[in-house]
Parts: sequence; structure tokens; C-alpha cells
Amino acid sequence: MTELVIRPLTAGETPLFASLPDPGIVGRAVLGDTYGMVADGGQYRPEWTWVALRDGVVVARAAWWAKPGDERPIALDWFDFTDAEAAVQLLRSAPLQAEYSLLLPPGWREQPDVRAEAEARMAAAEAAGLRKLVERYRYTWTSHCPLPERTGRLEYRPEPDDDVIRGVLRRIQEGSLDAHDLHDIEEYGRAGAVEELLGILTWMPSPRDWWRLAYTPAGEVAGIHVPARNPSGPCIGYIGVLPEQRGHGYAYDLLVECTQDLVARGATRIAAATDQENFPMAAHFATAGYPVSEERIDFV
Repeated sequence: MTELVIRPLTAGETPLFASLPDPGIVGRAVLGDTYGMVADGGQYRPEWTWVALRDGVVVARAAWWAKPGDERPIALDWFDFTDAEAAVQLLRSAPLQAEYSLLLPPGWREQPDVRAEAEARMAAAEAAGLRKLVERYRYTWTSHCPLPERTGRLEYRPEPDDDVIRGVLRRIQEGSLDAHDLHDIEEYGRAGAVEELLGILTWMPSPRDWWRLAYTPAGEVAGIHVPARNPSGPCIGYIGVLPEQRGHGYAYDLLVECTQDLVARGATRIAAATDQENFPMAAHFATAGYPVSEERIDFV
């Protein structure tokens, strides 16, 4: 077999990346995205885009992403191949590490062609050393969806003190159903997991003063919601309920308030996600009128 050449792209090599034949039914293509370098108005850096070639032909490709100014990638966005062995070697060879989120259409397991593409990527990612963490639902609320009405059960106040926010997040992570919370606690400890979450929330370009703590009529903290904008647009940044306040359906109240806040700031499209096994939160999204737009499998 011809020797495999694995290397990053250089400026102007977008056509080389695009030369890999791919049906476009899983991954970023599900969102209608196309690859483009920053210099050409796209989102990707050539040094963070790698290809594997045989006889000059691309047989595997991968592109990592971060927002402008970030020093390291935060996501593996593109991972496609016609040669699984080459794809595994590519991921092992590239000096880049980040979470890989495989995007899939809803009900992908019932679509044989989509399932085959998905399972091939999952097998290659795991062979390269990544570990499947969780399957998630991605939601997209638009202005064509009903706007859920506020419940009026909680009062919302800004909280400028990050230490107060840290305390609330630390309590919310106790007994959390979120796989990323559990992974971060195992990886970084409880204090480190809070800093990891706080880092993600402050990384978003939306203002810090959008964050709100929620209070019960008795004046007790019930939880927090973070209406946000990520680099792609408005999103439900974070919703969490304190352990002692669970069982009252407050996560729904927080979701509605977060949605209302974003719409009041001009949002006509809002992205959100939750773990598929977090049945209570998935039910809240359904009740609030958020349709499932994609499924996602996260690897770490």
C-alpha cells in the first residue's frame, strides 16, 4: 500500500480539504455547513486542519475549531474519511486534542445509510483513543414556534459576584444528571469542575450581566439560568436547579425565562441541548415547544 502522508493544510488548500468524497449526511454537513479558512471568511485555521493522503489523494480529513483569539481548539468539528485506518492514524498523529461532537439527523439509527456513516466515525474515533461520553438532543427554537409563557413562580435577579455564582454552580453539580458535569468532576475535582463550567460560560461572547439567579417566593435560591450567545447565535447557555429545590419543575420555569429573555433581546432562533438520558429536561424542552433539530454524540 502506498505510504500515507499526514499533514496540516496551508493557506489556499481549501479545495484539497473539499476533494474528499463524502455523502454529507452526518457531521457538520447536517447543519448545512461548509469548510472555509479564516482568511477566506470561514471559521477554520489551516494549522488546525489536517489531511491524510495516498498518492496525493485525500483519504481522511479533520478540522478543529475555536473562536478567534483562542489559543487552542475546543472542538473537533470535521472528521471524514474513505480509509478508516488512515483516519485513525490522522487523529493519533495530529498534535491537537478537543471534544468531538458527531452531529446526526433525528432518528439516525432508522436510516441505514446514515447509521453506517455514523458507526464508521464512532469506531474510528474510539480506535484513535477517544471515548464516547454521551448522546444528546440538539434543539432549535425559532420564531415560528410558540413562545412559552412565563409561569410567574420564581423571581429573577442579576448576581454580579462570581463567588456567589461559583457556590450556586457547585451545589447544582451535586447529583447532576449531566454527563459533562460528571466527567469534569471526575477529571478535575469538584472545585475544578465549577471553574471549567464557569470558564465555558464566560467564554461566550454574550454579556455576563445577562445571567440570573432564580428565587422562590420565600427568598430561597432555586437555581440559575444563563441566556447567551455563542459564536453561532443565541442559545440556552445554562440551566440548573439546586438539589433542595428539585422536584418542583423549576427547570421548566428557568427554560421559559431564558427563552423569553433571549427573544426580548431580538433572538428569532435559539439553540439548546440536553443529554438524551436526562428525561426530565428533555420533557421540559418538549413542553416549551423546542423541536429536536439534530442528535449529537460527544466523545472526549
